[in-house]
Amino acid sequence: MAAWFPKQDRATASAIFNSAQYFATVIFAPLMGWITTFFGWPWVFGVMGGLGVLLTIAWLKLVYSPADHPWANRAEVDYIAAGGGLVNMDVPASKDAEADGGAKWHYIGQMFRDRMMVGIFIGQYCINAITYFFITWFPIYLVQARGMSILKAGFVASLPAICGFLGGILGGVLSDLMSRRGFSLTAARKTPIVGGMLLSMAMIACNDTDLQWVVVALMALAFFGKGVGALGWAVMSDAAPREITGLAGGVFNMCGNISSLTTPIIIGFIIQTTGSFNGAQVFVAANGLLAAVSYLVVVGEIRRMVLVR
Repeated sequence: MAAWFPKQDRATASAIFNSAQYFATVIFAPLMGWITTFFGWPWVFGVMGGLGVLLTIAWLKLVYSPADHPWANRAEVDYIAAGGGLVNMDVPASKDAEADGGAKWHYIGQMFRDRMMVGIFIGQYCINAITYFFITWFPIYLVQARGMSILKAGFVASLPAICGFLGGILGGVLSDLMSRRGFSLTAARKTPIVGGMLLSMAMIACNDTDLQWVVVALMALAFFGKGVGALGWAVMSDAAPREITGLAGGVFNMCGNISSLTTPIIIGFIIQTTGSFNGAQVFVAANGLLAAVSYLVVVGEIRRMVLVR
């Protein structure tokens, strides 16, 4: 979606898009805690599933590409296109592109042989690992390790999400501001990502305190940092080959969501083996460090990848 916006606003648009998940946590974490406490956990699945159906209908009715959107006039579409936004991704750019047949399997191989793309994929995996810790294990951590009730944990879990939301917006605005001030695209994108990922490591300090408010503050600081650094979609919109923007985004999303499988399992194994959440927090913080290293060392210059046909 960030590819639909002009380059000068792309990081902010990506940040708003990413921050929606934090805002959802702010709303639904307390709601699910309340439903579980007073009605039982099966009701959570029914309520959230019903909301998912309603959101699907809203998506189908409201989401269009810029060129086809009923609320966008020609001047707005031209402005987006002039700023580098991909307003006609569904239309072949040329007869050669049409004859080429679109996405091909060997394009995926090319992306995994490109150092920049591999670094971006690794970074997204690690960034999402932090997200999935907060989505899956953080409420359990508050209940089992910090002695909170399910209802209280539901409300407390929303506090780091608020900070993540604010951090996400700040990261996008900072990146676009740096770009407007003359910084290179590479510096404008990497600075918030690396700084935010290093800040997310603050959660390790939770291992050294028993005060609930300090734990919540440190987790909020960590999620704030994660929000600042969550600019992966902006980077992808800058780097994905024009011919396969959708395929590149799909591979990028796949690499990120692999952590939705591995992170809960690894954390569960650590807790079962050690009997403590301490190692789990070190593991999550290590993902933040690895994401920062990947963008600093592996990614290199951020530029649009050119396919070899």
